[in-house]
Amino acid sequence: MGSLPQIVEDCMGFLQLYSDGTVFRLKDINFNTPVVHDNSILFKDCVFDEKLNLHLRMYKPTSTKSTTTCNKFPIIVYIHGGGFCFGSCRWPNSHNCCVRLASGLGAVVISPDYRLAPEHRLPAAMDDAVSAVRWLQRQALSQSGGDAWLSGGAVDFGRVFVAGDSSGGNIAHHLAVRFGIGSTEVEPVRVRGYVLLAPFFGGEVRTKSEEGPSEEFLSLEILDRFWRLSMPVGENRDHPLANPWGGGGSSLEKVALAPILVVVGGSELLKDRAEEYAKRLKEAGKEIEYVEFEGKQHGFFTNHPFSEVANEVIQLIKQFMFENSDREIMIS
Repeated sequence: MGSLPQIVEDCMGFLQLYSDGTVFRLKDINFNTPVVHDNSILFKDCVFDEKLNLHLRMYKPTSTKSTTTCNKFPIIVYIHGGGFCFGSCRWPNSHNCCVRLASGLGAVVISPDYRLAPEHRLPAAMDDAVSAVRWLQRQALSQSGGDAWLSGGAVDFGRVFVAGDSSGGNIAHHLAVRFGIGSTEVEPVRVRGYVLLAPFFGGEVRTKSEEGPSEEFLSLEILDRFWRLSMPVGENRDHPLANPWGGGGSSLEKVALAPILVVVGGSELLKDRAEEYAKRLKEAGKEIEYVEFEGKQHGFFTNHPFSEVANEVIQLIKQFMFENSDREIMIS
C-alpha cells in the first residue's frame, strides 16, 4: 500500500496543501471582527461570472443624489486581500471596509471575489478581476435588464476608480497595466485612477523592511508561503505576477498608466517594495503618489476602517478622486 498524503504547506491551520495536490480549506472561520451596520449604505450580492460562479457585493448610499457636481455616484471597484489564498467580499473586514468607502467617498462600491490559490494559481485572480470590470462594462452597455442599482443614470461609468488591499493591490496594479489610461477596451467604463493599499509585491532579493521584525499578524514566513501557494508551478518571486520589475518589468516605462495612489504603513514588511514601486514609476514619468503612515502595520485601514487614521486615508482617496475625475485623457 502507498503512503498517505503528507502536508507540504500549512497556512496557520486554515489552509493545507498535501503532497498529492489535494487542499484542505477551513470553511468555518471564527472572525473576531464585528460586522458594521450603517443605515446610510445598502448592499447586496450579485453573480458576475456565471460560468465560474463568482459573486460580487455591491454597496450604494441611500441618498438618491451624489455629492459630486454631476449628481452621479462615482464607482469604486474594491479588490480584497488575503495573499491570493484567503478572503472574500463577504468577510467582515472586507465588508466593513467597503461600507466605509461607500459612505466616506459617496460612491457605489463593487467588491468582486476571485478564485483562490492554491486550487487556482495566478494569474487566475487577475483574470477574474478583468471579468469583473467586463461585467461592469456590460451593465453600462445594457439598455434593459441590467442591475437596477447601476441603471437610470444614477452612476457615472466614466468615473471609475479601482482600489485594492494587499494582494488586491497587486491585482489593481495588473489592471492598471492591462487597461492603460485612455484605453477604450471597456468603454464606456473609464478607470480614472488606481489606489494600491499596501500592495503585495515580492522578489527574490530581500528588502530591509522584509528583514525587519514581524508584524502582529504577518511574518516573512507567511508572505513566502503565500507566494509558494499562489505562483504558477516552477516560478519564483521575480515573476512579473509577484515583482513588477521582474522578468523584463522595465517595460512598465512604456505603459501609459492612469494615476496611481499608493498607501502603506511605515512598519509594514511590504513597505520597501511599495516605496520602490512608486519611486521607479515616478522616475519613469508616471503620475504616482506615495503616502506612508508612520508606525502603522499591514491592514491598518482595511481592518480598522472607522479609525482616526482611516479617516485620513479616506480624505487622501477623496482628494485623489477629485483631482482625477474630470481630467481630459487621451484615447489610445
